[in-house]
Amino acid sequence: MNKKKGRYSSFIRPLLIITDLLIIFLVIWFFPFFSENVAFTKNLLPKFPRDTLFIFYNLLLWLILAYFTKFYEIYRFTKAYNIISVLFKQTLFFAFLLLSYFGFLKISMSRKKTILFIIVLVIIIGVVKYTVYYALKKYRHFYGGNNRKIIVIGNTESALQLIDFFRRHLDLGYVIKGVFNENVDNETTGNIDESYSYLENEDIDEIYCSLDNLEEWQINKYIEIADKQHIIIKFIPRKNILSADKVATDYYGAQAVFSLKEPALNSSFNQFVKRSFDIIFSILVIVFVLSWLIPILFLLIKIESKGPLFYKHIRYGINYNEFNCYKFRSLRSEGHNVLDQVKKIDNRVTKIGKFIRKTSIDELPQFINVFKGDMSVVGPRPHMIPYSNFYAKYIDKYQYIFRHSVKPGITGMAQIKGFRGETDTDQDIINRIKYDVFYIENWSFFLDLNIILQTLLNIFKGDKKAY
Repeated sequence: MNKKKGRYSSFIRPLLIITDLLIIFLVIWFFPFFSENVAFTKNLLPKFPRDTLFIFYNLLLWLILAYFTKFYEIYRFTKAYNIISVLFKQTLFFAFLLLSYFGFLKISMSRKKTILFIIVLVIIIGVVKYTVYYALKKYRHFYGGNNRKIIVIGNTESALQLIDFFRRHLDLGYVIKGVFNENVDNETTGNIDESYSYLENEDIDEIYCSLDNLEEWQINKYIEIADKQHIIIKFIPRKNILSADKVATDYYGAQAVFSLKEPALNSSFNQFVKRSFDIIFSILVIVFVLSWLIPILFLLIKIESKGPLFYKHIRYGINYNEFNCYKFRSLRSEGHNVLDQVKKIDNRVTKIGKFIRKTSIDELPQFINVFKGDMSVVGPRPHMIPYSNFYAKYIDKYQYIFRHSVKPGITGMAQIKGFRGETDTDQDIINRIKYDVFYIENWSFFLDLNIILQTLLNIFKGDKKAY
C-alpha cells in the first residue's frame, strides 16, 4: 500500500532479470539445438525461423514462470535456502514446459541434450543469483552501502528483540536511525509525538510499529505519514500472536514482523479493469441520470428546507486518505448533530429525504467521487471518521487496516447482505467488516457485477434498513 523507496536498490531486480535473459540467449547460442549444428550466422541473426521461435519461447517462458514462482522476489532478509527453493521450482516448471514445446511442435530432439541444456542454464543462473546475494551482504556489512534507514516505535519485548537482531546482522543493511516510545529513556530518541515530526523531516525508508504500544488513532497516523512520505510501514505483533490472513509475515531471525499484504485487487491489471469500469459506469450515471435529476431535486429539497443541495462529509478512503463524500441532502440543516446516526423514526429527515433515502437516490452524487477517483462503484462503504475510530476499538486491528487497503465503494457486499445504515449492535459492525474483508480477498470483475445487480434488486424490493 506504500510506494517503495530505494536509491539504487530498485535497479538490482531489473538488472538481474536482464542478466538472466542474456544468459538464456547466450546458452542457446553456444548450445545449438537444430539442424547442422549451426544455429546462428556470423552476425548473430537466426538462420532458421524455428531458432527465433525457440529463443522467444524460452525468454517468455522464463519471465512468465518467474512471475508465478516469485523467482525475483528475493529480499535482504531472505534466507539462502529459500533461493534454492525458488530455483528448484523455476527449474522444474521450465524443464516440463520446454519438453512440452518439442512435443507440441513434433520436433525430434535428444533428451540428453535438452537435460544438459537445462542443467547448464540453471547452474549459471544459480551461480549469478548467489553471487549477487552474498556480494550485497558483504557490501552492506563492510562498506555500509545498500542500506535501509529505519525507525522502531515501541519498547515491547518483541520490538527490543528486533532492534537487537538488526544490530547483530549488519549484512542485512538495516540502519536504526531512531527508537521512539512513550516513556523516554537513554535508549530512545524521543516520544511518540516527536516521531511524527521526525518522520516528516528525515529521510526514512521503513517504520516498524509495535502494535501493543499504540492506540488505533496512532496507527492510523503512522499509516497516513507513511503514505504521504512513501515509507514502507510494518507491524511488530505480540510474541504469541499467530500470523493473520490479512498480513504478510517476514522473519528477522526468530522475530516475526507483519506488513500489510497487498490485496489482489491492487494488482496493476485488476486496478486497470476496475478503474476502467468505474470511469465508464460513472460517466453513464452522471450524463444520463444526474444531468436531469439534479435540477429536479434542487427544487424539491430547497422548497422543503433551507440548506445546500449536496451534503458532504469527510470520510476515510484508500490508505486512510481523507476525501469529501457527496450525497443529496436528506436532513434538515439546523438543530441536530451531524454525527448522530439516522434512526428509523427521525424528525431530522425531510419528506423528500425519506423518499431518496428509501430508494438510495441520495447516494447517486457519489458517482462524482467515483469519476474523481476517490471511490469505486463497488467496495467497502466509507464510514465517517469518528465512526471509523470508534468501530476500530471493536474490530481486529489487522482486519480493519486491511479494509482500508482498497478504495471505498458506493455499494458493497456488506450492504447487499443487510449490514447497511444504522448499527444496532457491535455484531452489526463486526459482520460488516467481515463481509468487506471477504470481498477484498475474493474480488473478481464478475463479483462486482453480481453486487451491482443485487443492489438494484434490493432497491426495487425495498430494504428494511434503508431509512
